[in-house]
Amino acid sequence: MAVNRIRQALPQYAAISPFFILFAIFGAFPVLFSIWISFHSWDGIGPMQWVGLEQYHYLVTDPKFWQTIGNTMIIWVLSTVPMLLLALVIANALHNATRFRTFYRIAYFVPNVTSVVAVTLVFGSIFSNNFGLLNAFLQSIGLGKVEWLTQPWGIKIAIATIVTWRWVGYNAIIFLAGLQAISADVYEAAKVDGASSRQTFWRITVPMLRPVILFTAVTSTIGGLQIFTESRVLFGDTSNIGGPGDAGMTIVSYLYQSAFIKNQFGYGAAIGWALFVLIVLFSIINWRLIGGNDDERVTSRARRRAERRIKQQKETADVR
Repeated sequence: MAVNRIRQALPQYAAISPFFILFAIFGAFPVLFSIWISFHSWDGIGPMQWVGLEQYHYLVTDPKFWQTIGNTMIIWVLSTVPMLLLALVIANALHNATRFRTFYRIAYFVPNVTSVVAVTLVFGSIFSNNFGLLNAFLQSIGLGKVEWLTQPWGIKIAIATIVTWRWVGYNAIIFLAGLQAISADVYEAAKVDGASSRQTFWRITVPMLRPVILFTAVTSTIGGLQIFTESRVLFGDTSNIGGPGDAGMTIVSYLYQSAFIKNQFGYGAAIGWALFVLIVLFSIINWRLIGGNDDERVTSRARRRAERRIKQQKETADVR
């Protein structure tokens, strides 16, 4: 009986097997093999040499690795925070727009599907030290020229601007989908109660968009910690992949340099798994700050209201 059931199920298993086979070859195996490599010293061609945890020990004492973490965090903050705020504002404007709504949606989403290499080359000409459009504009209004691609903060601002321009439209579309899921009855009730547009936005729209905000924050965190192409194209020299002073070298750039330029595949794998730990850590932090437990939030909010009422009653009693 069992053999017959297996035979009957074989066509179904055969139909879905290509996905699992491809996933095992191109997904699961590279992940497991990278763990194995991180415990070895390997140049990619010769024999592997077991070193145990030495790669990770060197990682935590490597000043350049910590510099790349600092660079990545600064670029992430400079790009993610304004990107999400601007995306929320754009989504709210698109939601309330009455004319050319479809055109604006497409226009804001186009940067996301544009080649990141082409976009980086364009922004490289904009932030160019000598002939950049941004410096030409600054000089036209009487301000001095800024060495964008040689100064540490200028490099970080340039990379963050590219990331923001590319992803703000994508997040705006996500926010717009969340706004359209909010019932119009909620806004009508707030309007009847006399709530202003600002109060409606901060006390109704933003709280009801919290799951969407959590999603965009987590995805932006994952993408922000994996920034590579922008700095790689902006500074094409393989000997100076992070720009002057390595100010634009991110964690993934350091991984690329270690593994594919210096042929230290074991150390590159260790950097990759350290990046994985950082992504998980910051995703948990985002979930705790933005997501959390709805029941806990409601309880704490009710407790604060009760405490304010008791305080007001005591103050009124003291005055009398």
